[in-house]
Amino acid sequence: MNTLFFTQLSTLLFSLLAICWGLIIYHHLLYPWLLGRLGSRNTRRTVTEPATSNWQPTISLVIPAYNEAAVIADKIRNVASLDYPADKLQLIIACDGCSDATADIARRTAREAECRQIHIHIEDFQENRGKVAVLNDIISQLDCDIVALSDASALISIDALLQASQAFQNNQTGFVAATYKLLNPGSQGEADYWQYQTRIKCNEANIGSPVGVHGALYFFRRKLFSPLPADTINDDFILPMQMVMAGYKGVYLLDIVALELEEASLQMDEKRRVRIAAGNLQQLLRLARLTLPRYKGTAFTFTSGKALRALMPAILALQWVLCCLLAAESQLLLALSILQPLGFACAALSKQLPAGMLPGKIETLYLANGYRASFTGMLRYCIGLERAAGSLSARTANKDKQQRIIRT
Repeated sequence: MNTLFFTQLSTLLFSLLAICWGLIIYHHLLYPWLLGRLGSRNTRRTVTEPATSNWQPTISLVIPAYNEAAVIADKIRNVASLDYPADKLQLIIACDGCSDATADIARRTAREAECRQIHIHIEDFQENRGKVAVLNDIISQLDCDIVALSDASALISIDALLQASQAFQNNQTGFVAATYKLLNPGSQGEADYWQYQTRIKCNEANIGSPVGVHGALYFFRRKLFSPLPADTINDDFILPMQMVMAGYKGVYLLDIVALELEEASLQMDEKRRVRIAAGNLQQLLRLARLTLPRYKGTAFTFTSGKALRALMPAILALQWVLCCLLAAESQLLLALSILQPLGFACAALSKQLPAGMLPGKIETLYLANGYRASFTGMLRYCIGLERAAGSLSARTANKDKQQRIIRT
């Protein structure tokens, strides 16, 4: 009886291990290959089609800013130089309780001769409430056709607004995603990662809609916006994918570029990946309907890409536990049970070494460190430590500011 039980248990554990390994191989190898093959057959969403009318939408470009004194002046000058009719564009700097001179520098820059041609509004909130609360306040007031959201530290390519407006001539276009590029990558691993992400976004858009956008720059129809829950972590995913669920399409344009000026340190990159991982789990729970077949290509990319990415830290941890439980059954599994934690430990230690000591391609063992940070983010979300800032009391305190309608 005991022998039969342990045999059945061993079979079950081996089956679970095979499933875990199958998901790992599928997500990292088979899915990107399938996506490339399917995406290469249809490139219609990665380029704009010729304009069918002279319609130029009114655009409100919103920049949430918290302590951006070092970059806000260059950002305003960059927006003022964009190729778009001045009477159709307004720039809104939303200072989220800044403790530095962001608002003062923004006001001075707005008075410069080259910047006075566009309407610039500076909203100086006194309390730091978080990006989502600021977006809910500002966007709900806007009276415009298109909203553009951009980071203060990212410069926008000069014809970005023209290209985006052309994409919105299709009434089914709900949002437009820009291409994110780094001026100074923190490591070769980070540079390779974002090149890989660009290829993935292109292929996703070719068979459905981009699965999320980068917050450095994206556009959406104002009429499709509804306030986000205060605890939303990744607004640049939840917001556009809600539009997909409402029946609209997303467009990814390679020629619209957001160039990140800020050089991320390894510590900043670690925090970013922890937060993104927490957001990945949150968005999987809130947007689970995107896995339904009626969303066609987007269901495939969301399930194979984002959903599995959100669950991958748990899958990796489970397969390691299974390797340990089955180590007595196989020398390979025994080796894997020992080598895997050693590999992640080496990846963590690599971040403490001086820059340039390791070859560029493995300088930070980017993938391993990414999953280590992702596992931390997933745990933090599950126990309630990773949440977006925002409070009802803060929104109530600023109710008088919300009564004003900002118009282009």
